[in-house]
This record gives sequence, C-alpha cells and structure tokens, in this order.
Amino acid sequence: MTYLNQFDLSLWQECDTLYANGQRGYLQLQDDYGVNVNLLLLATWLDGQAYRLSTQAWEQLFTQIDSWEEKVLKPYRKLRKLSKCNLADSEYQQMLDVELMLERKAQALILHKVRQLPDESREQNLPRYLSLFGVELSQLSELQIAATEV
Repeated sequence: MTYLNQFDLSLWQECDTLYANGQRGYLQLQDDYGVNVNLLLLATWLDGQAYRLSTQAWEQLFTQIDSWEEKVLKPYRKLRKLSKCNLADSEYQQMLDVELMLERKAQALILHKVRQLPDESREQNLPRYLSLFGVELSQLSELQIAATEV
C-alpha cells in the first residue's frame, strides 16, 4: 500500500502539536547534536503511519535538507539571534515570522523528497534517525520528549 496520498501539509500540523509539547527538548537536540527537528518530527509521524525508511534514505534526506538549511535557514536564524538585543519586540517577531516561513519551505522540500522514497524497512524511523547523531531513544525522556507515535 502506498502512503503517497497521506503525505500532505496536514502532517506538519500534527508535527506542530508534537513540537509544542516538547519544544525545549527538540531545540536541545538541535543545538547539542545537530538533529534536524523537522526530520525528527517526520520520523515520529512516519512511525505512526507504519511507513519505514532505510538508514540510507534518512542519511540522504538529512544531507539534502541540511545543504539547503546551511545556505538559507541557518544563516538567517543566526542573524535573528544576534539581532535580538537591537530590535523592538515587534521587529523581532517579524524576524521570527520569516524564520517560520523558511521552516515551512524546508518542510515542503522534505515532503517532496519523502514522496520519492519507498517504504523499505522493518525498523522504526525514530531510533534509526536518532542513531545518525549518536542519540539513544532513552535520551528523549530525559529531554521531556515523548517517543510515542502521533
């Protein structure tokens, strides 16, 4: 059975709920290990859909998304953080809004790439993706992130 029809932007709404419940932990994984939060949330969502990607597919996804983020999102995020002390609250919020728009662009790129990848593994995505960064599934509870399916 193909899940291509299920990969639409509504999945990011479900991922937003996950993120809201563990934001601090997700950001800590991002800052401490270089984990891409969008891919981490996607791994959790895909596990809930019983759609499993190979380690090679996760490596490929991360490489492609990281390349785009290194050029676009990460420099902007750094600029926003550096500018915080010099901006009015409304100006800083505008910068956050632009960053969110860039995150949505990254999500669209991820979605495009996932549609091209076959369901080819029996192992769950979340531990497989985290293993690329040397992170154990047990560490999620320490970061107050639920390792449950969406």
